[in-house]
Amino acid sequence: MPFPTGYLTRSPRGHAEASKLSEPSAPEGRAREARRALLAKIGDFVLHHDLPVTPQNLAFVCGALSGSQPELASALVQREVSGEPIDQHWLDTLARLDPDGHSHIAALDTLSEKLEYTLTHFAETARAAQSETSDHRGAIGVQIEALAKPEGLVEVIDLSRAMLSRIEQVESAMARSEVEIDRLQHSLARARSEADVDHLTRLPNRRAFERQLVSATIEARAKGDPLSIAFCDVDHFKQINDRHGHAAGDRVLCALAASLHEMAGDSCFTARHGGEEFVLLFYGLDKQAAKGRLDAIRRAQAARILMNKDTGQPFGKITFSGGIAEVGADADTRGALARADAALYRAKQLGRNRVELG
Repeated sequence: MPFPTGYLTRSPRGHAEASKLSEPSAPEGRAREARRALLAKIGDFVLHHDLPVTPQNLAFVCGALSGSQPELASALVQREVSGEPIDQHWLDTLARLDPDGHSHIAALDTLSEKLEYTLTHFAETARAAQSETSDHRGAIGVQIEALAKPEGLVEVIDLSRAMLSRIEQVESAMARSEVEIDRLQHSLARARSEADVDHLTRLPNRRAFERQLVSATIEARAKGDPLSIAFCDVDHFKQINDRHGHAAGDRVLCALAASLHEMAGDSCFTARHGGEEFVLLFYGLDKQAAKGRLDAIRRAQAARILMNKDTGQPFGKITFSGGIAEVGADADTRGALARADAALYRAKQLGRNRVELG
């Protein structure tokens, strides 16, 4: 049965009618009914488009239908109006526009602000100490000239004591600032490192990949060396989760991550791009050579038998599909990413467990 047009802006049939028949009078009741209606809309949307029930998908759909993410809602509406499918592949592509690790980035921003404030305070303290020392030095110079007077020595001693007391205060404040700066620098370095790591596979994450792609592209163009990008996606990963559970699916991802990292070699940057998708940067290899390297990894992976340690039963053959593109003279590396992604999609359509060129 066709899905109602304009679904993203209308409540599902039945829920709107029900709310008319029994509209709660209290604000709490209306809020509860609104949440119930939103949950129903999310469920109907996921079922209609046959989307896997994953945290990322639910967050996307909720953000669009609740109105909390207007840009995402607009993208889904445009997709719906154009008649193009809202499927998992499109959602994964859309996710690439919004790098992960927002909480990490927020934490980094907070630490950076604290460090900047402490450094500014430290500089102000140092400038104040320098100014006060200069003032005291000038005052002592004047008093030295007055030492010939009986009261001159007493005034110099009092001034020196005041100066020493102030210097001790300044030194104490600067010492505390140095300790705080050192602590914040260590915390910032640790947070930056964690923000670049996928916590499941321990590979670099998409945020790290995006930055590495920029620097690798600049270096490759400067040297005139080739650079290739490969997207890899685990075949039928949903079936693994459905049959063996998400914990077992996570172990499969970790095993594949280790295989990709080890077999790709040192001249390759391997990262988890999100979900069951990985991305590789092949330094110094054109797309044909990169395809040969990735195809060898694919064959080796397909020959392995992975076991579910919880049940003792084999997972069966775990394979992946790949798409490769070469970073050329394009001003925007997104062109190479799009070609690699299209090649991956083509590999899936052609039967999976294969590598295609973009």
